[in-house]
Amino acid sequence: MQISNQKYSNKKSWSTLVLNWFGLTNEPVIKVYHGYGHPEQMVIYGHVLRLGPLPRKKYKRGMLHNTVALLRMFFVKPLGGATVHMEWEGIEHTVHTDTDGFFRFCWVDQPPLLHGWHEMHVKLRDKHGNEKAKGSGAIYIPYETQYGFISDIDDTFLISHSANLRKRLYVLFTHNARSRKPFEGVVKHYQLLAKGNTEGNAPNPFFYVSSSEWNLYDYILEFTTINGIPRGVFLLNVLKPFRQLFKTGQNNHHTKFMRIVRILEAYPSQQFILLGDSSQMDPFIYASIVEHFPNRIHAVYIRDVHPKNREKVVQVLDKIEASGVPCCFFEHSEEAIEHSKAIGLIGEAEMAVGS
Repeated sequence: MQISNQKYSNKKSWSTLVLNWFGLTNEPVIKVYHGYGHPEQMVIYGHVLRLGPLPRKKYKRGMLHNTVALLRMFFVKPLGGATVHMEWEGIEHTVHTDTDGFFRFCWVDQPPLLHGWHEMHVKLRDKHGNEKAKGSGAIYIPYETQYGFISDIDDTFLISHSANLRKRLYVLFTHNARSRKPFEGVVKHYQLLAKGNTEGNAPNPFFYVSSSEWNLYDYILEFTTINGIPRGVFLLNVLKPFRQLFKTGQNNHHTKFMRIVRILEAYPSQQFILLGDSSQMDPFIYASIVEHFPNRIHAVYIRDVHPKNREKVVQVLDKIEASGVPCCFFEHSEEAIEHSKAIGLIGEAEMAVGS
């Protein structure tokens, strides 16, 4: 029996070493995503995986390195039914993961809320109370500003070629989060919007709602951090297994509407600006949001990246403007900046600092 156990132990050790060599781990991993808070509810969420990628440490430009790194993001096996724990102000909260490994902590904090970013830790323990895994993230409690911003990601600020699956996959396979590029001027625009009509220590909140999957969370987070995109909360799409890699970002656009609705309902006294692009469904989703939430949307911005959709997008934006919501259909970010200045989202003070 002892020999058998030793053989089993060595076999398991070698399999772990092989996985680690490929940048994977079969030990439990907790992914904690940025959450958000408001007087009615605090929310933070994530996944528990029994097989998943290790954090990327090197960002080489070679196609092979980037291809392998992308494939790793989809080599995931969720851990359903796991019990995870989180502590907030001395009180421990416990939830169980769904079958897809997803967990969501929801609780009510006692006022006054502490605005800004707060680091969070989620732990997985065994039945004896021993810690088996730990993940870190953050929760954001926005300051009481006049405006909030809800932005798409792909082809809104990150060049992605979403309307062309071949080009989209080529970019994903051949580049990494540090070699990908934002549109010219978009970082300046977003930084100016974050500072507009508010104090420097109380920036306007940003929420990034995308059809990209949670598999790409670390990738997108690294890209936004490296490029100076305002720090914000991400609401992405359901985790995809490896067999669905070639369908990345290509479906479930209807859930995007509901994710935006959750944000609007969480902050009922705030005006929001919607930013997207013409490659897929953003104009139509935003038109529905304007219709269902009258007097809540201050402006809509759509980047013109797909000429085939141009005529339909113009028709949709004309309807939105007819309802009293200013729209900007633009190709270059400087056009969007000028529009934001014209409708008061960006003032002279912000332009002076940003120049």
